[in-house]
Amino acid sequence: MILGLKNRRHSTDFWIILSRTLALSGWILFIFAIVMSYYAAPEQDYGLLRFRDIEIRQFWLTPLTGYLYIVLWVSALCSYLCLIVDHYRTRRKQDSKHFNIVLLLTITVAWVIYILVKLNLA
Repeated sequence: MILGLKNRRHSTDFWIILSRTLALSGWILFIFAIVMSYYAAPEQDYGLLRFRDIEIRQFWLTPLTGYLYIVLWVSALCSYLCLIVDHYRTRRKQDSKHFNIVLLLTITVAWVIYILVKLNLA
């Protein structure tokens, strides 16, 4: 039987604020990368566009793709640093596991690999 465990944390310290800031900036950069990839990726080839002889860009825009790499890697770095800070900061079973940060890191790295493969095949 556990007798009256007391939470001795009085307020958030620097490391918790840093962890939250890194997590938030990682997600904001990820959303920004989604918007940027819309403009950098090739356009969809619909039948109506071919019928009307509208020109379709079928290649990645290289300047935007370079910026997209940078944004994705910085987002992955923010999530990785957040995981490191959380690993050394959290010591209790009740502390959050931050599965969303692990998911962000996995999706970001997989997205970079996908873009690299798509660019090398094109």
